[in-house]
Amino acid sequence: MTTTTPTGTLHRHQAALDQGQFWIQQCKSCHEHIYFPREICPHCGSDAVEFVTPSGWGKVYAVTTVRRKPADGGDYNVSLIDLDEGPRLMSTITNIAPDAVRIDQRVKAHVEVTDGRGVVKFTVSEGASS
Repeated sequence: MTTTTPTGTLHRHQAALDQGQFWIQQCKSCHEHIYFPREICPHCGSDAVEFVTPSGWGKVYAVTTVRRKPADGGDYNVSLIDLDEGPRLMSTITNIAPDAVRIDQRVKAHVEVTDGRGVVKFTVSEGASS
């Protein structure tokens, strides 16, 4: 049985995350930023999209606290983050208590790699410039 190495936009994106790099896309035609990665720009339909490194800055658009027993890992937050570049993504904020996350808080992205798999997470950065 022959195995092939996965290719494509999603694979390249995940491979970058696994190396600790956070990328989003930008359309070369309409210049809009895109996240989650796609083959075609959802704004104008162009296939001229490329990966770029975002500033990583954003703000909390919405948040909820998921309640779990301490034995199951305890409570955590699920947040919608508006990146300064425009896209909105779902993630979690790691440096404060889940119920302390507030709408409009400034946050900064980082990639957390666990068992070789990278995931974008955020930390609250009060008083930080945009």
